[in-house]
Amino acid sequence: MPTDATSQLFKQQQARAAHWRATRRLTFVLMVLWLCTCFGTIYFARELSRFSLFGWPLSFYMAAQGASLVSLATIAFYAWRMRRLDRRHAAREHA
Repeated sequence: MPTDATSQLFKQQQARAAHWRATRRLTFVLMVLWLCTCFGTIYFARELSRFSLFGWPLSFYMAAQGASLVSLATIAFYAWRMRRLDRRHAAREHA
């Protein structure tokens, strides 16, 4: 028969596993977004050059600044979301 301490330990392990799954899912989604942005810009450069943004071909703009801005936004979103996940995990662990 499980004791209260064993039950508490089991709940903590479940919470940690859930936190780790959420962390991996978030990381995977953001890495796919980053890959699509960086690789897609290069792979579809000819098709993107038909469109212009501020007088420059879209492929040039994305390669020069757009990919960097997407990477920066990805990092900022990751930090914001991980802070929320960590706080939620800490609240569950202490409850």
